[in-house]
Amino acid sequence: MPPRQAPIIVQRANTDSVFYVHPREGPNLVTITPLLTGSNYLAWSHLMKRALGAKKKLAFVDGSIPIPASNDLNSGAWERCNHLIHSWILNSVSPQIAQTIVFHEFAIDIWIELQERFSKVDRVRIAYLHSTINNLNQGTKFFLDYFTEMKSLWEELNSHRPMPVCTCPMPCRCESMRAATEFRMEDQVFNFLLD
Repeated sequence: MPPRQAPIIVQRANTDSVFYVHPREGPNLVTITPLLTGSNYLAWSHLMKRALGAKKKLAFVDGSIPIPASNDLNSGAWERCNHLIHSWILNSVSPQIAQTIVFHEFAIDIWIELQERFSKVDRVRIAYLHSTINNLNQGTKFFLDYFTEMKSLWEELNSHRPMPVCTCPMPCRCESMRAATEFRMEDQVFNFLLD
């Protein structure tokens, strides 16, 4: 009779955990294009947040998950995720920017540094966007190409200058914010139609 062996217990991975990493997820899996060059920070950060959110890793850069102590049971899993996110960010920035962040130890520090360096409201960029929008015309472009170009400029401008949100303790019931939003949309329609 063969010797008895202990039954093999297969533990299922908790795929809902922020520490879960699929076996096929590696350092080169996530790359945001176009790469961060500086002037495209707003769009890049939105794309990177979506990618990290899809991988359930946004909490590692938004401060939701603190850096664990070395004796914490999750420290190994946290460290693996930190290294992956670090690699994903490095793969998604220009080589010049990558050189300035390669030696950071924590992904959250990289995220904060890039935000501080590139997210400042750039009044020159806002003026450039206004000028570009005002001078844009359809010319020989297809209608859809023209609209897409105009729409991307509006989206970037709206990112730099978002509509204010009411912060009153009691929810506002006035029509001011809705009217302001409608005025902005009308301005965009007029801009588009006055080619």
